[in-house]
Amino acid sequence: MDLAHQAFEAGEVPVGALVVTENNQIIGKGFNQTEMLNDVTAHAEMLAITAAANHLDAKYLRDCRLYVTLEPCVMCAGAIAWSQVDAIFYGAPDKKRGYSKYSENIIHHKKEVFGGFLAEESEALLKEFFGRLRT
Repeated sequence: MDLAHQAFEAGEVPVGALVVTENNQIIGKGFNQTEMLNDVTAHAEMLAITAAANHLDAKYLRDCRLYVTLEPCVMCAGAIAWSQVDAIFYGAPDKKRGYSKYSENIIHHKKEVFGGFLAEESEALLKEFFGRLRT
């Protein structure tokens, strides 16, 4: 949630992500930076996956978990699948652009996916962010 708040303060859609090893070591983190970097692919998950891969000097993130405050979009779900993390924990569902709206098969069926992790806090922050944009 701290990373989502950083995104919020930076004027970005408030989404944060962490990649954590089985020993609970944070090896990658990111928050949305699409506006700052002028890059539509600079989602929290993408940045966290890249940071973790650089940390491990490896392209696969086996024995790792991804935590993200919002259900991943199709692009991020594809990257998550390619990264081979063991489990995904996400907060709020994304009814408009979440990967599950299109196909839950994007992430391999043997991977553990848990939704609702800090969902209320994530949804409240997103509502506040988009509420400010509309006023």
